[in-house]
Amino acid sequence: MTHIITSLCLRDSGCVEVCPVECIVPGKPQEQWPLFYIDPDTCIDCGACVPECPYAAIFPEDEVPAAYTAKGGEFISRSGLTGHYKGVDHHGNDVVLSEAKQLAKGEIVDLSGDIKFNYDYFKKGPGYNAK
Repeated sequence: MTHIITSLCLRDSGCVEVCPVECIVPGKPQEQWPLFYIDPDTCIDCGACVPECPYAAIFPEDEVPAAYTAKGGEFISRSGLTGHYKGVDHHGNDVVLSEAKQLAKGEIVDLSGDIKFNYDYFKKGPGYNAK
């Protein structure tokens, strides 16, 4: 089993620095792969990344919520969304996501599709070539 970074990810990058096996990579190109991704073949399931994520976007694979209830104010980043997010990452660098949406309190979002998206990144996307 691995951990999954869900579409609540806003590319903070703090998770990358704490990973002892360097299995977390930023999606490239960002427009197609807007999140950070965890290589399921390398992840040792240590969970060091979970508390480092300021967006609570990382879950053990078997705990990714199919019905995530928004606290209100958090963003999701997915292809096809028409909103936009602008913030800063762990190092103070600008982060701009052109396909994002701010969630309303109580809004329910299915994050379970992000599991396949993570695996697809390493199968179909630049995955290992992006390292």
